[in-house]
Amino acid sequence: MDLQAFQWTREPLACRVDGDTVAITTKPHTDLWQRTYYHFQNDNAPVFQMETAERYFSFTVKTDFAQSHQRFDQCGIVMYLDSENWLKASVEYENETFQHLGSVVTNHGYSDWATTEIPAEVKTMWYRLSRREDDYCVECSEDGVRFKQMRICHVHEGGGAVRFGVYACSPEESSFQAVFSEMKLTECMWKAHDGQQPD
Repeated sequence: MDLQAFQWTREPLACRVDGDTVAITTKPHTDLWQRTYYHFQNDNAPVFQMETAERYFSFTVKTDFAQSHQRFDQCGIVMYLDSENWLKASVEYENETFQHLGSVVTNHGYSDWATTEIPAEVKTMWYRLSRREDDYCVECSEDGVRFKQMRICHVHEGGGAVRFGVYACSPEESSFQAVFSEMKLTECMWKAHDGQQPD
């Protein structure tokens, strides 16, 4: 991928771009979340994205979070449109035993959080974000070969040009380096549905 096409929405504490690898050092007290359950609004995580009007595509990236060590340290893929409309998928550190593999979709200022626990020794994860018009599929993989569906979602404001890429943040008093590599932008790997026909 041409990383020259990527731009920052809020810059991290530090960043290094080396070929197709991006290393982001997080600032403490950075996060993305809107309202639901916790009632607070956090909108200060660094986001590194490119824009496209292509309505069918897949974006794949490998994340390395070996340095994460504090509760909620996280890094992954993101499609950030504005403060109230975005989605993200990541692994969030919890403790020395487990961490949360999950995704958040935020529509019109309200976030959800779908998670599953995975062992704390997992330190890399691939993600694939696929778009079919204004519907999206998020997948993950531990080896970059076999991808498993995390969720299918609708983004209410995601029907036109969108921005997508990577993010990393540390909601508590923490800082760590997240490394992103093997970024690919391809034709849509999420195939058209072959079951019940649309109404």
